[in-house]
Amino acid sequence: MIAKIGRGNHLKGVLLYNYEKIEKEQGSIIHCNRMMLPLTGEFTIPLLERSFEPYLIANNRTEKPILHISLNPNPKDAVSDELFSTLAENYMQEMGYGEQPYVVFKHTDTERAHIHIVSTCVDEYGKRIADSFEKVRSMKVCRKLEKQFQLTSAIDKIEKKDIPIQKVDATKNNLKQQITSVLTFVNENYHYQTFGEYNAFLSFFNITSQEVRGIIHGKEKRGLVYFATNDAGEKVSNPFKSSRFSQPVGLIDLHRKFKKSKAFINTYKPQKRVRELVRDAMQKYQSQEGFKKYLQDNKISTFVRENKQGRIYGISFIDHISKTVFNGSRLGKDVSANVFHRLWNEAEPPISTFVKENSEEHFIEGIENEPIEKEQSFSNANIMEALGNLVLMDIPKEIDDNTVKKKRRKKRGIKRR
Repeated sequence: MIAKIGRGNHLKGVLLYNYEKIEKEQGSIIHCNRMMLPLTGEFTIPLLERSFEPYLIANNRTEKPILHISLNPNPKDAVSDELFSTLAENYMQEMGYGEQPYVVFKHTDTERAHIHIVSTCVDEYGKRIADSFEKVRSMKVCRKLEKQFQLTSAIDKIEKKDIPIQKVDATKNNLKQQITSVLTFVNENYHYQTFGEYNAFLSFFNITSQEVRGIIHGKEKRGLVYFATNDAGEKVSNPFKSSRFSQPVGLIDLHRKFKKSKAFINTYKPQKRVRELVRDAMQKYQSQEGFKKYLQDNKISTFVRENKQGRIYGISFIDHISKTVFNGSRLGKDVSANVFHRLWNEAEPPISTFVKENSEEHFIEGIENEPIEKEQSFSNANIMEALGNLVLMDIPKEIDDNTVKKKRRKKRGIKRR
């Protein structure tokens, strides 16, 4: 079952859209919650509007208070009106709208019968109902209802659409457009907490990002540039400034994204599932190919970073269920890059030593063993040109604390005299 959530500010328009299906005999009202019932047995648009009026009048500052949700089971499932009503009730309750007024329309204008739920996302006091991580919670509710009522799971169908099929091609003229498309997808759909995790995911589409610092007119400037790469991870294009993209993909934007991702991970803890599957794969498969295949079958992609000598210095896992990227070291010491290097390149497999989930080392921020960057076919001048001809900045040594304390004592002594 697939759920689509929409918001708007025109109640009458939403009601008209659904009511037209009834007039064309392609729909019907099958369920109501906290709505005014008609004396004649037939609902009218003015009557439906009156049920929502007290909530909309009390609305404080919510710009789009109208909630319009569609629930779409698989066409193979024979869903009765009673089951549709039950699905709507359960879904609204799980999503926090169970006490709201809402009306459920059933549509039969396509081969797949489905329902539309019209409600409001502000309560009777005009306060907006919390909708944090709404898409993720909605997916979880759908999976729960599928199991509870033995419906066909939509998860495989959704995931096939999750990842863009093509990598960027630096030989084509629309390179900036290709990179924009990928950055938009990654930014809107996945969670990552570090630049290492961000770049690990971008590498699947032959893109990498690089932070640059400099000074201009005596002020420190920091920026982010993007490159197209080949399959070996080597940069094959000139840099693109983050400001050239319509999406918020600059340094400040990414740091905001990191914080949001951290909040998501702390709340839903998707790392538990990933960690368990990675450890399971390590026990079952000694080869890198078997390991990756096992995780891929469980909707987890693996990205291994190696230097020219074949040394594994980084490993990342992309979980397409929770849409989260994890460096191996974030999951635990026993699944870090060094462990996998020994596992796949040395005769004796390493002894697994699990790390407690709440230990400080378990959540170390940063990427694993950063390699020395490979020489590229372009010059640093190109990077600096993209950032506005910044000059590399010399960072001064920090002043010794004892020196500062001595100066403070002298000043205090002068004042006392």
